[in-house]
Amino acid sequence: MTEIPSITVTPSTAARAYARTEAGDFGTTLQKAMETAVDAGHQADTQAAKALTGSGNLTDAITALSRAELTLQTATAIRDRMVQAYQDIVKMPI
Repeated sequence: MTEIPSITVTPSTAARAYARTEAGDFGTTLQKAMETAVDAGHQADTQAAKALTGSGNLTDAITALSRAELTLQTATAIRDRMVQAYQDIVKMPI
């Protein structure tokens, strides 16, 4: 059985991870994160289909679905924060 690792991100960890990105710009980093989220969804679909046909392991399917759910929740939280930041910037006086 595979466990989902617990992830704690501190500002310093995030800064080091951002510094390791290949392109170094925010847009590329965000695009890669979204691609990873989509890949997690595809893996969950694949594992669920295998479990339904009897050729896969139910535990792997549940783990993949849990990871996809966590990834979607994270992506939604990031989107909400970005929208809020944009709205705050728009409200700033010039």
